[in-house]
Amino acid sequence: MDIALPELEHISRQLASLERPKKPKMLVVDDEPDNLDLLYRTFRRDFNVLRAESGVMALEVLAAEGEVAVIISDQRMPEMKGTEFLSKTVPQFPDTMRIILTGFTDVEDLVDAINSGQVYKYITKPWDPNELKAVVQRAVETYDVQKHRTEELRRAQSQTILLGTLVKVTQEATGLEQALEAIAKTFGETYEADGCTLQLVEAGKPGTLQGNYGTALPSLGDDPVVQEAIATQKPQVKVNESAEEGVLAHLVLPVLFQSASIAVLSLRWGKPFSLQEDELLRLYLAAQQIALALTCVRFGQDWRVAA
Repeated sequence: MDIALPELEHISRQLASLERPKKPKMLVVDDEPDNLDLLYRTFRRDFNVLRAESGVMALEVLAAEGEVAVIISDQRMPEMKGTEFLSKTVPQFPDTMRIILTGFTDVEDLVDAINSGQVYKYITKPWDPNELKAVVQRAVETYDVQKHRTEELRRAQSQTILLGTLVKVTQEATGLEQALEAIAKTFGETYEADGCTLQLVEAGKPGTLQGNYGTALPSLGDDPVVQEAIATQKPQVKVNESAEEGVLAHLVLPVLFQSASIAVLSLRWGKPFSLQEDELLRLYLAAQQIALALTCVRFGQDWRVAA
């Protein structure tokens, strides 16, 4: 069951090669068009800059565009103050960095907003472009760190759910087909795959029993990546392999029991999806728990028939 680090590193690099650097998103909010234009010109080279002339419009932009790395908002605007607008963005976008521009001494509003974590920094008008750029740079770095931590926590929680599902399948599944479907669904959801297949191996080839989640491939038996995973008993990956079928990355993990491949787990993504080496190792080890779950289900099935 040992997997050499260079193999995991190779797979991680292959998946990472699909990631194309993208400009982070920024939302600038000000009721003065000249200020909006100035902010846009200041940051357009490094950011995908979205604009809004009020807090209400800014909320609509976020609803349509999703999370942004940084919001820069004027404090004094009609209808809604900047701090009020920013407070409304916290529940849905907790990792976003929020910066207030103010030409007034609204000490109470600003102190409350900063203390409650709604505002990362405030800048007084007229602002110095270099100072603002430096503040935004630090804000983006903080955003990246927070997103990484949030993603790590989410994946750790998903891993716990995944292992819990394997235990539940072991205890409750009444047959192999039901178990295969439940396990494929859980792995597919945990790793945000567009398609996931768990298929039993018979005589060294993918057999007839399988469980599917999402978009299924016509046949795993004809796939050289699957054949290689079974033959070598090691994870295999292929990127950009089936563009016409919407498969950008295909990761295949052999499921081993007593030094034999008893099943293969196929995860497929139609969009860039990266996994670090430690995440790949956890995924591989979780896949090996499938062998125990399937063996228990098969034993339980045989036991019920005998009884």
